[in-house]
Amino acid sequence: MIDFNIAGLAEGFWQLTIDGLSYGAIYALVAVGYTLVYGVVRLINFAHAEIFMLGMFGQYAGLLLLGFRPSGNSYDLGTVATVGYLAAAMLLGMAVAGAAAVGLERVAYRPLRKRGADRLAFLISAVGMSFVLQELVHLVLPQLWPSLGGADAQQPIRLVEQTGQFRIFSGTVTNLTLVIVVIAVVLTAGTQLLLDRTRLGRGIRATAQDPETATLMGVSRERVIMLTFLIGGVLAGAAALLYTLKIPSAIVYSGGFLLGIKAFTAAVLGGIGNVRGALLGGLLLGLLELYGQVLFGAEWRDVVAFVVLVAVLMFRPTGILRESLGKVRA
Repeated sequence: MIDFNIAGLAEGFWQLTIDGLSYGAIYALVAVGYTLVYGVVRLINFAHAEIFMLGMFGQYAGLLLLGFRPSGNSYDLGTVATVGYLAAAMLLGMAVAGAAAVGLERVAYRPLRKRGADRLAFLISAVGMSFVLQELVHLVLPQLWPSLGGADAQQPIRLVEQTGQFRIFSGTVTNLTLVIVVIAVVLTAGTQLLLDRTRLGRGIRATAQDPETATLMGVSRERVIMLTFLIGGVLAGAAALLYTLKIPSAIVYSGGFLLGIKAFTAAVLGGIGNVRGALLGGLLLGLLELYGQVLFGAEWRDVVAFVVLVAVLMFRPTGILRESLGKVRA
């Protein structure tokens, strides 16, 4: 039987809102990858969750290469050095995830496009590649780098101690919350600017709206698709570092699955194919799942994402802001 803890929700409302926004910002960054790929090639790239997982391992490997080792305590390096090391780890995570996304497109999807395969073939390929990437980290990576991969989660490397910075009513805003929300919003806004103001962005929008006409106008469709996967992968790599700052013990071969489902839900909620919608959907989903966790019980937290996904698909399948990248496509 479910007990509706309305008093708990009211009491913790502000803290839940702050924490929900930080989780939602991470979902939004991953959701942008889903939404860009869907907008350009009409593919729900379920393997994007594993691109995010590879980003987590990439930034973790970067910290190992920089000389850090798992420890129960946080390193005390000072603000400037900590920011520098985190930036280096994030860049490596983005590079690994971006390269993996491009490789995924080249190996799994481009051959299908050349053969004119139907959408079901792409969907099956995406699900299959999701398992392939998981098992590569589960079984193959430990053979190449014994301290990485395998069945168990990586021992956390903590560079930042979470501390409160200021309060909003009864909620405390921590340093990690500030970093996560600011970086996620800046990267999402930067992606939107890239789409609106650059030649590459015009190429992406043209390909999303009418690929045949875009090709006739001189746009290289294959190049646009490759760069779209690259952008989505890079953003997933950035999200990977932010997520491991929030949950240091989350680095495991299966660690992308659930977050990927939530990010996909966020993309659908905001309007898949819409970058602003991905941000809005991510933030809303982060809030709803934390409100639901307190209202219905902690065991229902993940269920909230699936209920939201089903509800959106039933009552507003175009999402809150509807699609924008391919809106003139028939």
